[in-house]
Amino acid sequence: MKIAITGGTGLVGQALSSHLIQSGHQVYILTRNSSESHSINPKYVQWLNSGDKPEKELDGIDAIVNLAGATINNRWTDEYKKKIIDSRLQATSEVKRIIEELPTKPSVLVNASAVGYYGTSLRKEFTEQSNKGSDFLADTVDQWEASASQVHDMGVRPVLCRFGVILDKNGGALPRMVLPYKLFAGGKIGSGKQWLSWIHIEDVVRGIIFSIENPKVNGPVNFTAPSPVTMEQFGETLSRVINRPHWMRVPSFALKIMLGEMSILVLEGQRAMPEKLISAGFTFRYPELDDALKEIFDK
Repeated sequence: MKIAITGGTGLVGQALSSHLIQSGHQVYILTRNSSESHSINPKYVQWLNSGDKPEKELDGIDAIVNLAGATINNRWTDEYKKKIIDSRLQATSEVKRIIEELPTKPSVLVNASAVGYYGTSLRKEFTEQSNKGSDFLADTVDQWEASASQVHDMGVRPVLCRFGVILDKNGGALPRMVLPYKLFAGGKIGSGKQWLSWIHIEDVVRGIIFSIENPKVNGPVNFTAPSPVTMEQFGETLSRVINRPHWMRVPSFALKIMLGEMSILVLEGQRAMPEKLISAGFTFRYPELDDALKEIFDK
């Protein structure tokens, strides 16, 4: 297959492109600056600059994977919240323009999203059928998904990957979560009762490829392992796997002072279940947290 990826230099993009290339597929990485690479696979295609026409190099592609957007792992000032939203909507709008210009449309657009759509809860369980929450992340995801879903009108199947916390040793949230334990200062964050919907990076990559290849997968899809845990359970499991103590409590007010509104990512959570992936026949390689962390830290 020929697959175009935006955000290809990020955590998911790098893992996905590497796997696709090793499997014999042609990958196109859409980037703001392609002048430094003359690579054939992946092939770098310039976009989002004035005058760029990436569609001229993308004729015949089978799928687009849109992972572009500013990181949410910064303090959420009003200015940065605008950047979070605008970067996602700008990239998705350009993806739609590219598809519209292509004489032969890709069969599927796999668009990044987040379980933040559901808001937070200590008690509720969320599937793809659950209603939208009412906080900043929920509103951001709602706008992002609404924009990406418009490709359906062009005959392209939209898959909206509502990612949970992606676990990988070299990027994303996990290195930050591990650091206190390495310093022998790990412990319960906040109440410890908040849910963490997580997924191993390998299952993210396999799930995206499964979604591209399976025409029955469409619309919102929870990319989370089938066994979410509380933050207390996560900390206890992590401490056991890396052989570090789990003892120092991090109070909620301290995180709110340090992180501001972004503290919602660790102080509150949601129990999201991958109902669509499981019903479509996807098998998780790492359904349990203990196995996922052992694979990551035993490398």
